[in-house]
Amino acid sequence: MSNKNAQGLDRRYWGVIAPMPGPFLVEIVKQAEASGLEGLFAAQCYGPPFIPLAVAAAVTEHIKIATGIAIAGARSPFETATAAMDLDLISMGRTVLGLGTSLSSWTSGVFGAPEYKPLTHLRDTIGAIRHVISQAGQDQIEPYDGVYFKADFLDLQPMAEPIRPAIPIWVAALREKLVRIGVEIGDGVIGHPMWSVEWTVDKMKPVIEDQLKISGRARSDIEVSIWPMVAPNPNEAEALDDSRPTIAFYAGAAQYESFFEAHGFGKEARACQEAVRNATYKEGARHVPDEMVRAFIAIGDIDKVRERIEPVWSIADSVCLAPPTHNVSVEKLMYYHGQIAALKE
Repeated sequence: MSNKNAQGLDRRYWGVIAPMPGPFLVEIVKQAEASGLEGLFAAQCYGPPFIPLAVAAAVTEHIKIATGIAIAGARSPFETATAAMDLDLISMGRTVLGLGTSLSSWTSGVFGAPEYKPLTHLRDTIGAIRHVISQAGQDQIEPYDGVYFKADFLDLQPMAEPIRPAIPIWVAALREKLVRIGVEIGDGVIGHPMWSVEWTVDKMKPVIEDQLKISGRARSDIEVSIWPMVAPNPNEAEALDDSRPTIAFYAGAAQYESFFEAHGFGKEARACQEAVRNATYKEGARHVPDEMVRAFIAIGDIDKVRERIEPVWSIADSVCLAPPTHNVSVEKLMYYHGQIAALKE
């Protein structure tokens, strides 16, 4: 196997962190930097991802830190912009802002945001964030008149000049339309953890390449970050059982049904949705057959997993190897993280 990425450069690996007791978090991020990881992501589930990343930024020197993702509808674009600038200040210019739309059942049903068109809202959010960051060091920020975000900034006092005039924005995507937005106006694209190898290579890779041509952009203008889900474990039966709840978590969301249908698992997704309505995603795990797990999560020993995910490097600049996390014990998570570390060697 080659050790090069889609652009013929050395492969880059990222990791994931989450809120946890401070001493443990500090130790984990220091180990991540010492191991040579390119960067660390923190997700919004449910609190803002900036909090664990601020810790990581303060105790490291070189590793990049990124929201993976910050939900665009969970806060004002102004707050997202200033949070990103604060994080960039703490990290001294190592921040990447990963943004996504999430699901309306979350943005409206959990975070209480008003109903909006997700793609239009994301475009508006990205425009507003760049507007604020690019003018933050000036005496006055010009008014912003977007579709959803409108602000005159008249009472805003002068802000400190940011570390950088622009912070990279990567767009998280499940389907084609968000991929195209990421390629068109983003600095990168983050593949959803549920992207199967086949979905990545056969469906999304051509979309990325096509949109680059349409937008008149070079491949080097964007970062493609793919998040293959992996459960490296020679005991495949155990790995399958460990992975079912994570599949059920995503399959239990009604807005994901067409995605699972496209993979031939529409019936199973609907059963998971029914389980969520009546109980929780954990109950839905019994509706996830072995073949559904294998479609979305690389299972088996290290060599088998490595072979399974190898094709994603035909489009990926970097990968973030993600283990199943839902209803998985801390001990088992530590085991999988150890296996993933070996997988990258």
